[in-house]
Amino acid sequence: MSESFAANPRAIHEIEHCWIPLADGTRLAAKIWLPIDAEEEPVPAILEYLPYRKRDGTRGRDRLNHPPVAEAGYACIRVDIRGTGESESVYHDEYTRQEQQDGCEVIAWIAAQPWCSGAVGMLGISWGGFNGLQIAALRPPALKAIISIGSTDDRYRTDVHYCGGCLIRDNIGWAAVMFSMNAMPPDPDLVGKAWRAQWLDRLEANRPWTIPWMEHQRRDDYWRQGSVCEDFSRIEVPVYAVSGWTDNYSEAVPRLLAGLPGPRKGLIGPWAHWYPNQGVPGPAIGFLQESVRWWDHWLKGIDTGIMNEPMYRVWMQESVPPAATYPERPGRWVTETVWPSPRIATRRLVLNPGSLDDKAGPDVPLDIRSFQTTGLGQATFGHHAEPGNFAMDQRHDDAGSLVFQSQPLAEPMEIMGAAIVALTLEADRPVAMVSVRLNDVAPDGASTRVHHGMLNLNRRNGMERSDPVVPGEPMSVRIELDDVAHVFPPGHRIAVSVSSTCWPMAWPSPEPVTLTVHAGASHLELPVRAPDSADDGLAPFGPAVNGKATPRTPITPGETPAQHRTVTYDTATRRTAVTIVEDAGVERFDDIGVTTSARIELCYAITEDEPLSAEATTRGDERYSREGLAIRVLTRQHLKSDRENFFLTASLEAFENDHLVFERTWNETIPRDGI
Repeated sequence: MSESFAANPRAIHEIEHCWIPLADGTRLAAKIWLPIDAEEEPVPAILEYLPYRKRDGTRGRDRLNHPPVAEAGYACIRVDIRGTGESESVYHDEYTRQEQQDGCEVIAWIAAQPWCSGAVGMLGISWGGFNGLQIAALRPPALKAIISIGSTDDRYRTDVHYCGGCLIRDNIGWAAVMFSMNAMPPDPDLVGKAWRAQWLDRLEANRPWTIPWMEHQRRDDYWRQGSVCEDFSRIEVPVYAVSGWTDNYSEAVPRLLAGLPGPRKGLIGPWAHWYPNQGVPGPAIGFLQESVRWWDHWLKGIDTGIMNEPMYRVWMQESVPPAATYPERPGRWVTETVWPSPRIATRRLVLNPGSLDDKAGPDVPLDIRSFQTTGLGQATFGHHAEPGNFAMDQRHDDAGSLVFQSQPLAEPMEIMGAAIVALTLEADRPVAMVSVRLNDVAPDGASTRVHHGMLNLNRRNGMERSDPVVPGEPMSVRIELDDVAHVFPPGHRIAVSVSSTCWPMAWPSPEPVTLTVHAGASHLELPVRAPDSADDGLAPFGPAVNGKATPRTPITPGETPAQHRTVTYDTATRRTAVTIVEDAGVERFDDIGVTTSARIELCYAITEDEPLSAEATTRGDERYSREGLAIRVLTRQHLKSDRENFFLTASLEAFENDHLVFERTWNETIPRDGI
C-alpha cells in the first residue's frame, strides 16, 4: 500500500491497461486503481482524462495521486484522450468537441461497470481541469462533481496563447511540447503489432498547433468553444476550483466562484502549476485528504463538513525579496464566505508624476518608449513559471518604464482580488500595447513583482475586435491584473510600472511605440482586505500525503533545475537572446522496461530598436525505447514577422532504430491581425 490517510484503507489492485470502447468503434486506453472487493461493494469513480501518455508520461505523477484515493474507497481511472498514449485514432487540436463527447461516453462506461456505484467525479490539473469543466457543461448524467486544478473558464483570456489580446511566447512554446508529444507512438507491449500503423497515422495527422492558434488572434468562436464562461449555467454539478498564486491560471478561480450557479468552493495556495500535495513554493498541503472529503460528500453522501466551511480559502502572501525561486512562501490562510466579498474595499491611488497619491495633481503627459527588451525580468511561463524561473528584481525592467511609487506605508496593507490600473494615454503608432506591473518596493529599493497585466490597445474595445489606434488620440483603458493576495508591510512602497513592451512575454508591435500616459488622470484601484479574526480559527490542512514513488533508474541527468533560462547580449549587434531549456534527463521505468527522455529548447531573440527583428525558435528532441525498439522524434519551429504577416516554418522527423521513417516541413504565412 501507499502512504495512507484513510481510517480503514482498502486493499487495492492496479489494472495497468484496459480498453474503453466508444460508439464509433475507437478504443480509449485506461489505467485503473481499484479496491479488490469493489465488485462486491461497488465504489464511486474518479476520472482523470489527459493526452499526456499514461504509460510513461504521467506514470510517476499518477502513482503519487491515485492509489491513496483508491484506498479510501474509490475507483481511480486514468484515460488517454483519443489519438494519444495507447488510445486509438488521431488527435488534431486541444479541447475539441470530439474530446468532450468522448469524455461523456467514458463516464457512461465507467458508471456501468460492476465495480462502480454509478457516481463519477472528474479530477485534473491543467488539461484535465479544463476538460473537467467542459464536460461538466455537457451534463453527462453520471457525473456528480468535479475538482478542477490550474484550469480556466476562458480559453482566450487565461491560457498560454493570448494575454490582454497580446500574443504571448507560450503560444509557440507550448505548441512545441505538444508537437513532439503528439508524434510519439503507442507502447507495442500494450497495443501489439498494430502499434506501428497507429504511429504512422499519428505522424501523418500531426501538425504544429501554433498554426490554428495564430490563425485566431481575436476571441472568436474558436476560443469560445470550450470556454465555460460563455454560459456558466450549463454547469450544475458541484465544482471545487483550485490553483496557486504562481500558477498561470489562478485568476480563473475567483471568476468561477462568482459565475457558477451551483455548489462551489475555491482554494488558492502559494504553489506553481502543481498538485497542492506536491506544491512548490510550499507549504504543500494534504490535498488528497481534502479531495476525499469533497468526494465523500458529493459521491457517497457523507457529511464531511466541507460545505459548512467558507467558500473561498487563499494563502495571504507576506512580502519577500525578489528571487528566481522560493522553497516556501511565508503567509497564512484566510477565507471569505462568499465571492465577490462585501468585505473587500477599493483603495484608489492616483498616478501623479513619479508618485502614487490619494489626490490627483494636474494632468501631466509623460512619454515612455521602452527598450525592446523591457520584460526580461518577468517569469518564463505566461505570467508565471516553474520554480527557478519566477519574476526577478523589477528594477531592471523599471529602467524602461514609467514608475509611480507611493510614500512608505505607515501600516500593513492587505490586498485580495484583482487590482486595476486605469490609464488615460495616447500612442504614436496604429498598433501598440501597454504592459503594467504592480510591485512591492522594499526600503533598500529591491522591487518584487506582485502581479502583472497587459493590453493590446487594438483590443481596447473588446477582445473580439481589432480597432487600430489613432496616433495622438487619447484613450481611456482599464487593465485588470490577475487576482492576488499580498501584504505590503510597513515601510514598503506600492509601485506601478508602465511600459510599451514586454519581451519576450509578448510579441512586439511592428514599430517602436511611444506611449504618452496622462499622470493625474490615471489611477490604481487596489482591492483592500481588512484582517478578519475568523481566520485565526481555521482548521489546518492535514500533512501532504503521496503514494509510493514509481520505480525508475536515472540514466543521464537532465538540466539543473529541470527548466532554466539564460540571457545573452551581443554588444556588437545589440541582439538579446533568451534561451529556456526544459530537460529532465533520460530515465528508465524499471517495472515496464521503457526508457524515455524529452528535451525542449526555446529561444527568443530581438535587436534593440528593431521590433521586426523578433524571432522565436523551438527545438524538440523526444525519445522512447524498449528492448529492440528505439524511437526518436525531432521537431523545430521558427517564427518571425514583418509589418503585415507572421511567418512560421516547422519540421518534423521521426526515426525508428535510427532509420528515418517520416519527415515533413511546413511554411505558413499568417496575417497579423492588430498584433
